[in-house]
Formats: sequence, C-alpha cells, structure tokens
Amino acid sequence: METGDFRPTHVVPQNGLPAWEAPDVSRPTEPLDPLLPVQLLDRRGDWGQVLCANGWSAWVDGRLLVSVPHDPPQAGAPMARTADPRPLLARVQESLDRFRRASDELLEGRIDGETFRRRTQGLRAGVVVDGEAVWLFDAEHERWVYTDGARLTTYAAGSGPGRPSSAPAGGTGPEATRLVDPGTHPRTRPGDG
Repeated sequence: METGDFRPTHVVPQNGLPAWEAPDVSRPTEPLDPLLPVQLLDRRGDWGQVLCANGWSAWVDGRLLVSVPHDPPQAGAPMARTADPRPLLARVQESLDRFRRASDELLEGRIDGETFRRRTQGLRAGVVVDGEAVWLFDAEHERWVYTDGARLTTYAAGSGPGRPSSAPAGGTGPEATRLVDPGTHPRTRPGDG
C-alpha cells in the first residue's frame, strides 16, 4: 500500500543496496531492490534514512543513492554543482602539485626526508585516465567517481557508511572497495584493460 504523501527524492543504484535497521552495520535488514524509488528522510554522516512507497524505512549508505531531479532538466541550463567534475579535478591537481613540489625539493637536496613527510602528510589523490574515461578518488567523501568529462557518477565507495557520532557503536563496515553500478561504465574497475 502506498502512502499518500510519498514523493521519491532518490533511486537505489542499479545493483540494489544493502540496508540496516539503524545506522549501525551490526543490524542488517533486507536489501533494497535495484532502481527502487525512495524518499530520503534523514542523514547522519554517510548514512541516509530512506522511506519506501509502502511505508517501510531503512538506513543505507546515503552516498550511493541516485538523486532524482525535482523538475525535468531544461535545455541550456547550467550543470548542477554536484555533478560538475571541475572542482574535484582541481583538488586532485592541487594534491599532485604539492607532492611534486615537495618531491623536487627532496631530490634537489633542499629538504630532508622528515620535512618531505610533513609536507605530504594527509595528501590523498587517485586518478586513472583511459582516453575519454576518467576515474577520480574523492578523498572528502571516501569514494571513487567516474567522469566522462561532463558529470560525476559514484563508482565505488571505499568502505561501508561510517558510524555517526549519535549512532550506537557497532562494526566498522567492510574494508574492501565495493563497486557501484559497474554496468554503466566502460570498465569493470579502474585500470582494467
């Protein structure tokens, strides 16, 4: 039975989505079906509480939900900021530039190893370029994204959703990278030939 005021804000990715009773990885529940429309009710860190049309709710990795636009896109309208790859490309370029400058100074003997470690501490970047296909590591959101040059799409999350400060203590989630919707991309994972 559908609820009268249900209005989807997101869709579950093409491969479905694991779900939990609470923002705690030790309390799994039934996974959500692929392409299921959901309404995002709440966010706690990486977690998102979603409501289904039948009134059932669950917690999911909110980073992986696919946003549904409220209005159809208009021809000639500017690209949405969240889909624009340029800010992430600039952050990756800045990280690589900082590393290169520190490396140059180390190799030229202008700094020692300890100074090099201090200057590069915390830098995180990842890029795979294969012609028109590019994968970038978004360190701020702990995920890999795919871009065709025009928009970003989440490709993989480095771990399950993090535990928000108000959530009960539980497991920390899977450590391996989980691929998201690989069927829509030209490669199975970054670097595959």
